[in-house]
Amino acid sequence: MIQLDIFSDPICPWCYIGKAYLDRALEANPNHPFTIRWLPFMLNPAMPAEGMDRREYLEGKFGGKQGAVDAYMPVVEHAQKAGLKINLEGIQRTPNTVDAHRLIGWAEVEGCQTAVVSNLFKAYFVENRDIGDREVLADIADGCGLDASMVLRLLNSDSDKREIVERDAAARGMGINSVPTFIVAQQHAVPGAQPPELWAKVIEELNSGALQGSAQ
Repeated sequence: MIQLDIFSDPICPWCYIGKAYLDRALEANPNHPFTIRWLPFMLNPAMPAEGMDRREYLEGKFGGKQGAVDAYMPVVEHAQKAGLKINLEGIQRTPNTVDAHRLIGWAEVEGCQTAVVSNLFKAYFVENRDIGDREVLADIADGCGLDASMVLRLLNSDSDKREIVERDAAARGMGINSVPTFIVAQQHAVPGAQPPELWAKVIEELNSGALQGSAQ
């Protein structure tokens, strides 16, 4: 099998879209060689722990209301192309995602990492829940078969918080400055939300041994 590392943030719309494109390619190519691992990258590492008002955040980041609208027009277009439901208007707050990344890390140990990532995207972009809220995160964990009470106890401690911050910094040290970024076989970087056709080609080349690091 081939390791596919995905650096992402659960509040990143392009990560949501990129996952949908990848999922489509994997469904069309059930013989794909990938073992998937989700790794932390925080879009806003300096975000206050309580998050902030979504409109204030977007207008500050993109230089006003029109800048925010212009920035998100391609997001809406590609979400539709990917067949995703997305309700940007309903998002009230932009959260700090350290706790969400902690949950994703614990989910890897329990073998349900991709399910947790999927449910985080759905909670934020479709249901417009605050995924910076620890009760919300515990509920998402419960829906993926994790022990919600244990997850909540861990979230209310400092468990793995430093590790997430350090892994985020390490990703930046590797030269990753935007997400999603996919690393194939720990050597081939594929940045951005790539269409299913590209992934189909990558899978074909890996299965044929055309790419170094082909499936063993």
